[in-house]
Amino acid sequence: MGSNMAECHPVAFRWPLKAKTEHGAVLMHVDPRFTRTSALCDIHAPIRAGTDIVFLGAIINHVIHSERWNTDPFFREYVVNYTNAATLIAADFKDTEDLDGLYSGLSPDGKAYSNATWAYQREKPPAPAAQEAKTFTDLLLQRIPGRPKTDPTLRNPRTVFRILERHYSRYTPETVEKICGCPKEKFLQVAESLLNNSGSDRTSNITYAVGWTQHTVGVQIIRTAAILQSLLGNIGRPGGGVLALRGHATIQGSTDIATLYHSLPGYLNMPDARKAHESLKDFILTEAVPLSTSFWGNYPKYAVSYFKAQFGDAATRENDYGYDYHPKITGDHSHMPMFIDMAAGKIKGLLLMGQNPAVGGQNARLQRKALAKLDWMVVRDFFETETAAFWRNSPEIRSGELKASGIKTEVFFLPAAVVAEMEGTFTNTQRLIQAHDKAVDPPGDARSDAWFSFLLGKRLKELYKDSTHDRDWAIRNLLWNYEPDAAEAAEWRIKDEPSAYKLLKEINGYTWEDRKPLPSFANLKEDGSTACGAWIYTGVIPEEGKNRAKSRKGDDWMSPNWGFAWPANRHIMYNRASADPSGKPWSEKKKLVYWDPAADSGTKDPAGKPVPGKWVAPSGEGIDFQPTKAPGFRGKDNGLGFDWLSGNDAFIMRSDGKAWLFAPAGLVDGPLPAHYEPYESPVKNLLYRQQSNPVAKVWKVEGNPYHKVADPSYPIVISTYRLTEHHLTGAMSRWLPWLAELMPELFCEISPELAAERKIMNGEYVTIRTARGEVEARALVTRRMQPFLIDGKTVHEIGLPWHWGWQGTAQGDVVNNLTPLVGDPNVSIHEGKAFTCDLRAGKKGGRA
Repeated sequence: MGSNMAECHPVAFRWPLKAKTEHGAVLMHVDPRFTRTSALCDIHAPIRAGTDIVFLGAIINHVIHSERWNTDPFFREYVVNYTNAATLIAADFKDTEDLDGLYSGLSPDGKAYSNATWAYQREKPPAPAAQEAKTFTDLLLQRIPGRPKTDPTLRNPRTVFRILERHYSRYTPETVEKICGCPKEKFLQVAESLLNNSGSDRTSNITYAVGWTQHTVGVQIIRTAAILQSLLGNIGRPGGGVLALRGHATIQGSTDIATLYHSLPGYLNMPDARKAHESLKDFILTEAVPLSTSFWGNYPKYAVSYFKAQFGDAATRENDYGYDYHPKITGDHSHMPMFIDMAAGKIKGLLLMGQNPAVGGQNARLQRKALAKLDWMVVRDFFETETAAFWRNSPEIRSGELKASGIKTEVFFLPAAVVAEMEGTFTNTQRLIQAHDKAVDPPGDARSDAWFSFLLGKRLKELYKDSTHDRDWAIRNLLWNYEPDAAEAAEWRIKDEPSAYKLLKEINGYTWEDRKPLPSFANLKEDGSTACGAWIYTGVIPEEGKNRAKSRKGDDWMSPNWGFAWPANRHIMYNRASADPSGKPWSEKKKLVYWDPAADSGTKDPAGKPVPGKWVAPSGEGIDFQPTKAPGFRGKDNGLGFDWLSGNDAFIMRSDGKAWLFAPAGLVDGPLPAHYEPYESPVKNLLYRQQSNPVAKVWKVEGNPYHKVADPSYPIVISTYRLTEHHLTGAMSRWLPWLAELMPELFCEISPELAAERKIMNGEYVTIRTARGEVEARALVTRRMQPFLIDGKTVHEIGLPWHWGWQGTAQGDVVNNLTPLVGDPNVSIHEGKAFTCDLRAGKKGGRA
């Protein structure tokens, strides 16, 4: 669900096909369109875009009331021990079933939730283990909460399980048919197949991509899948899980090393001026205390080592390791609100590296007009993109809406190097870090992004080196020592390309005094003696000169010596759950990590005798658990991290060690996923009075109009999507003649029924219109699209690939002229997979 894997991730799709052809795996595709993926699957279940939570919620309801789930002891044993199903929730919590689509805690203005009523019921806090706070860790030890109260019988109505059961009670096959438009027989086929392929000796996997993320409920759709997989016992086990198909070259790595505005490397939160983050102590208490009974209890070690990696000798205990000089965010600085501010004249300059918002930005007309408000813009790319050229030949220039002479934006276009022209690493969707070698120097003045960033940093440091202003402390003291050794540059024309090895070594971490690489994040300290750019990558360079990202020894299963999977070369996270609560494999067929009571633990008792027993993984898989923590171990009530966690608390990054069916914290729009209609929808919400996500990010500004619910002017659902032949905005594909020839022109997929209704012939031009703009495309009339019957009303849906723009060899209208600026409240991603439009025959402007 939420992906067209064969089209958008064709290399990865070979593995599901191998599982099908060689091992009899059942492949199912739930998607509005019948795609290249659907054609290779055993089952295709069509659903209306934006209704995934209804479909998944109905599977949850079907599973927990099925005879198999209630009679096979595996499911209950997994759920009671490894999820928070038995945990008791606050007595004053109210669900969407109580409040007709809302949760308790909504603010009077209806724009934000307080999650106080979503909290666990807890025992009395223990006596603190640290009486005097000498370290940040001591501060955390003084604030350990009481353990969550539980009812392992699951009879108490305040247990997570009973709340979840009631929450999804109206999510039925009939509801799926009524809201999703999927025949209930097809839904039941999917639900039964998933249930029958889960258990002690079988696992199922769910894959998704931007078809799930690009919604105002994107995070909650993914959460629903995680809940379902947890109930089926498919998390932490080989062949199970929920896999995000992050297929761009290193999109996983770019979030790991934090190109996101609100995140530091290794998923530490960015210091925030709106929170209690006045000092490093405040920062650690605010961010780490709620997580301290999980592996995040090491937060002080991760944070201090990060600041040490930024500022080196200048980062000392006396100055909070430079914390006061580190940038702090003041609001949502993600893409969409950034362009809203740009349109309002609040942003003066923009640096774009591998991004083309003139085509790829939502409500692209607004974004192009915003670019015209800048003083300057730097674009680094392979070809002159639409963003670099907007000032002279954009649609707004050609129509006279903007005049080149009136645009003050000074544009600097700098040529970039491609991957083969630089050394570095990719981190793929499996968190696997793999090195790539440089094959050739880039031509002419083209340079890598690393070169540009490194040289820019050096010039800035030179400009500020004599500054006496306190505000310039960070740039003056920033560690920036990535000059290549002579041997690294010897065979290349470009001699000042920064050292990829030195960059990765800093990310890996090292001891400050002697600069020796750290083999494990267990070696990190909070006293300033270690520096580490991103703790999750620690171990990729375990010793000087050894780069595990370059390892290339494969096998027929885990391949622990192929690349390096963070954290600690663990390919399956939470794999303690691959064994039962006593530590035995659930089955021989699914054996992965298990407790060996006779194995030498490497530890000794007070008398000096060896202590037997440890977790083992014959495959070589990294064990995502404390190696010597026995299954029956009872965690310390006043302990931190692994000391607090018990022997069956497999989900070590969660504050209670459990997979969260119910999220008491961490989400801004509810502890359980509920169905909300897309912000622009052709129908009313048939489950709740609340129409759309109440806390969705909405920008009601000039130039960003929205459609009404069931707006008769825009009755058709539209999804944007990708093609194999082109990549993103086309900067890496539309300039290449052979790819342009394969997919030369923008097209629109339309069902035969809609084509007949609108008198559209296959291959003719059509115009697609929203309140934001309009585009023209060739009509592809195909039974891959079908109308949906939603509560007795026919709802049509169309599909548009979005790769085209007005530059390059293959040119076409910008599909993102149609999309609105509206986003998920957790991560600010746009809703590009389900909005509304109108469609007519003919070109724009009424032309035939």
